[in-house]
Amino acid sequence: MSLGDSKVAGTKAERTGPVFREDQVLERIDAFRRRRPRLRDEVVTLAHGAGGKASAALVSSVFVEAFHNPELEVLGDGAVLPLPSGESLAFSTDSFVVKPLRFPGGSIGHLAVHGTVNDLSMMGAQPSWISAAFVIEEGFPVDELRRIAADMAEAAEAAGVRVVTGDTKVVSTGAADGLFITTAGVGLIPAGRRLSAELVRPGDQVLLSGTIGDHGMAVMLARGDLAIEADIRSDTAAVNGLVETLLAAAPSTRWLRDPTRGGVGTVCNELAQDTQLGVVLDERRLPVLPEVQAACDLLGIDPIYVANEGKFVAVVAPEETEAALAALREHPLGRAAAVIGEITEQPAGTVALRTGLGGSRIVDMLVGDPLPRIC
Repeated sequence: MSLGDSKVAGTKAERTGPVFREDQVLERIDAFRRRRPRLRDEVVTLAHGAGGKASAALVSSVFVEAFHNPELEVLGDGAVLPLPSGESLAFSTDSFVVKPLRFPGGSIGHLAVHGTVNDLSMMGAQPSWISAAFVIEEGFPVDELRRIAADMAEAAEAAGVRVVTGDTKVVSTGAADGLFITTAGVGLIPAGRRLSAELVRPGDQVLLSGTIGDHGMAVMLARGDLAIEADIRSDTAAVNGLVETLLAAAPSTRWLRDPTRGGVGTVCNELAQDTQLGVVLDERRLPVLPEVQAACDLLGIDPIYVANEGKFVAVVAPEETEAALAALREHPLGRAAAVIGEITEQPAGTVALRTGLGGSRIVDMLVGDPLPRIC
């Protein structure tokens, strides 16, 4: 079957599931408020790597407990380390295990650079250097490895960063699913620049830099397991230039996060939990490509939870919203940028979605991810 055209459209109200009136939402808040996932599993499952509640429980119960320190416990996209000069150093690391290694719009090589560059950018840093470590399965074609390295070089040049160190390991056949890549990155945060959930206030506006779900659905369809034909390309891109455009237009921007695993729904839940404020989204404002929406509908997946690799969610001061949106839309990567919601005092610690039918529903954090191995 063939899906959609290439225009941007809002999400469909029919897929929202249970719909509640505004007054009914508040009655259900207590069951969701301040819920922190706890690790009850005895073995690691795929859900623990999907960016939802299971991931949060694993990180909190195992890694934060083992390594606890003030820099780690922020649980941001990386660590912010102050320097004597007044600037701060941003340091981030990420691993990439996507399958297939190539998909419409990119490859694991592009992701490995873009993912770390974007994590640094979400902290307000200007990325400069990255490292790359490769775990290569015995029998992997050298020509394909060269092409992936060329993809990384291309992505790094476009982002204005350099790959300055790395490591290579080879494992036996069947031990690495072809190729795994881990990158770490370093960038500088200019003096006086600060992005934090602590700065978020009621009345602030929630902006999204473009359409959602493109990457996750592109990878899902590229696996070839589904009889679905659609021209869906990954949005993988380095957003450091777009972030600088935003911060120049809206210097009081409060908070940034790229909605990778778990999508917009998950990062908004993290924001609500960190601030104990409400995040109220408007379904009609969520930009979704028709073909992405159609594929999600066929698979029974809500695009608000589908991963992106070239977008970010921003919380900006209300008086800077118009300037921020105009600046984003002038940039090639931000043409579909939209205001998708606002920060409210209630429902505290919870994400609510105003639906196309005029009601509201709670957007909870998923346990796992409906699309495993997408980054």
